Amino acid sequence: MKAHFHFKLFKPYGYLSQFVYNQNTRKNKHLLGELFHFPEATMAIGRLDETSEGLLLLTTDGKLSYEVLSKKVEKEYYVQVDGLIHEEAIDKLKNGVEINIHGKAYQTLSCKAKKLETIPDFPKRTKSIRNEKHGPTSWISITLNEGKFRQVRKMTAKVGFPTLRLVRYRIGNETCEGMKAGEVQQVNKFNYA
Repeated sequence: MKAHFHFKLFKPYGYLSQFVYNQNTRKNKHLLGELFHFPEATMAIGRLDETSEGLLLLTTDGKLSYEVLSKKVEKEYYVQVDGLIHEEAIDKLKNGVEINIHGKAYQTLSCKAKKLETIPDFPKRTKSIRNEKHGPTSWISITLNEGKFRQVRKMTAKVGFPTLRLVRYRIGNETCEGMKAGEVQQVNKFNYA
């Protein structure tokens, strides 16, 4: 049986969740392969867009990738939003909102959402968000069992609190707690159940 490799990565702001350039990738974009010498056939389990940060699991095992992407595995995001979010908006997020996915209306599944009372201790982002003179911000946690295109950003915008910073904190029981931006950790297996 072929031995597989597994990695945890804190994806920094400004990187694409891919290893090679394709016809749609501008050559000045940063790719994951710049962060570590990954074995051939390594793939990202899910994606984070260029402006999103945080936990990305990588593997050479396609079957494992499929399992982690299933709706059985929770993905938790810490989100800095524009404004002081209130319980009404949090409740809307929890119950699901209608967003647009590839030109079609989509009702998000119910999820877990809460306001964070303390600001998460994440690595400083390479591009600054903005300062407080432009208005207050708040942090929330959103935990999903699905992952549509730019879903979290669309959800927070729908309830009137656009996303300023998006960090995936947890996949299953794996977290990016204590990791630095760009840090890669090789692991024997993922604790995603």
